[in-house]
Amino acid sequence: MSDTLSMPHRDDAERLGAPVGERVAPPPGCWRLARGERHLLIERRALGVGLLLLAVLLAASLAYLCLGQQSLSPAGAFSALRGEGDAMAVFVVQELRLPRLLAAWLTGAAFALAGCLMQTLARNRLATPGIIGIDNGATAFSVASVVGLGVSLAPPAMAMVGAATAAAITFGVASGGDTRGYRFIVAGIGIGAVFGAVTQLLLARVDIDTANAAYPWTVGTLNARSSGAVTGLALGLALAGPLAIALARSLSLMRFGDAVARGLGVELRRRRVQVLALSVLLTALAVAVAGPVGMVALIGPEIARSLASPRGVPLTASALAGALVMVLADLTGRLLLAPIELPVGIVTAVVGGPWLLWILLRTAKRTSP
Repeated sequence: MSDTLSMPHRDDAERLGAPVGERVAPPPGCWRLARGERHLLIERRALGVGLLLLAVLLAASLAYLCLGQQSLSPAGAFSALRGEGDAMAVFVVQELRLPRLLAAWLTGAAFALAGCLMQTLARNRLATPGIIGIDNGATAFSVASVVGLGVSLAPPAMAMVGAATAAAITFGVASGGDTRGYRFIVAGIGIGAVFGAVTQLLLARVDIDTANAAYPWTVGTLNARSSGAVTGLALGLALAGPLAIALARSLSLMRFGDAVARGLGVELRRRRVQVLALSVLLTALAVAVAGPVGMVALIGPEIARSLASPRGVPLTASALAGALVMVLADLTGRLLLAPIELPVGIVTAVVGGPWLLWILLRTAKRTSP
């Protein structure tokens, strides 16, 4: 979790002026777990926020399994999960709703974690993968693999190439990889617009059947997910999540500026490359499953920051909040105009658009004289 940190017990005692070997009281609001000369500090508020978000996520997931054209009671949903009870209920839960729910968990967590990493890297709350063009790059390459070269060339792999390409071009345009300020944001918006135009051009030059096959990659939906892409996302999240948490201390220090971070021992260039690589990996894998659902990368970290302590970067809370947003958005899309389903990307855009305007207006109000 981002709010935990580990350091040698001996160094901690010397730094605080206590005799070596004597236990030093943990900072206010933290618990200490010690083993030998190593100790772990756990922030109570961060732990509470994580448990709260997890509980709400589980409740929303139960509602996801129960609600739909065939409604089930909670007891009926649990029975269907175990393969018991009515055969139709078992089919609906295990074959239709549960795989889609798992995809919502994974994509929401990946988008929000990537957003939190990118915002911390750029020190800007607007610097999400969707806004700086990474989503559009992944989408353009995925659509190209469908409409131009055939689905056999794996749109998920092409999404990875597109995300990396968009990130590299954005950093190149933004003066040699400088991620600070609005220059980086403007460069990303421009690159995203170019890739968006490429996607529309590709769709305009093919027949209607091919365009329909590529349509899910352009709006964001969990209805046309690939089981292989979901497996790849699960593996990628299992790899990137712990790596992101391992960078939590450096990320916390990077928020205070380059001089402070360097003075405290952070290798900025190396850390920026690592954080960017993780963001691109998570975004590409999530786009490969659900298409561009970029607003989750904005909403998830904002929810986490509003609940968590300002001491650290809320990586775990962002992932849980992103999963919650994706589950609720997809559930809303299934139920709102049933039996017609709204793509999850449309639902998050309707919610995320006003949220983005609120962030911009609040920031402008704070900076105005």
